[in-house]
Amino acid sequence: MIQDPIIIVSGLPRSGTSLVMQMLDKGGVEVVTDNVRKADKDNPRGYFELEKVLSLEEDNSWLHSMRGKAVKVVSPLLYDLLFTEKFKIIFVRRSMREILASQAVMLGELVQDEATSDPEMGRAFEKHLCTVLQWLDRQHNMEVLTINYNALIAAPSEGARIINEFLGGNLDESAMAVAVTPSLYRQRF
Repeated sequence: MIQDPIIIVSGLPRSGTSLVMQMLDKGGVEVVTDNVRKADKDNPRGYFELEKVLSLEEDNSWLHSMRGKAVKVVSPLLYDLLFTEKFKIIFVRRSMREILASQAVMLGELVQDEATSDPEMGRAFEKHLCTVLQWLDRQHNMEVLTINYNALIAAPSEGARIINEFLGGNLDESAMAVAVTPSLYRQRF
């Protein structure tokens, strides 16, 4: 008997993972969240996080119960997934300048232009992304779809179609596309 894969939405913080979780939720996927981290001005529709994901290194046994469901896991924690499970990972990429600006705003810093971004942090994030994507490519139990946040905002129906196709073609693409609200795309460069 073939088990349903566990759907993981991943990427750097502030890359658009919450948006993809919203799309999956609207499309008909059961998304797992505990709502410990409440919606706020930075993510008015919520973060779609599960707090125990932060402890994957200590205990990842609960992942077995996530088959056929979606859970958000930030990219540094992907290394702690189970090797005995099948995963479909939707990895969200976003312009590094926008990620850094979004993080700065979230931390209460005034962002006026690209000079306010942290180039050292940007280099560290780029290095991490390169490493984790190469690692994912070598995992036989993980199928990865890389999706661009900026393209998703520009063409939500196309993004919904690509995600739906990756997950087997049984989702409501129209509902997924409607979950994309361009007015929430605030840190643009």
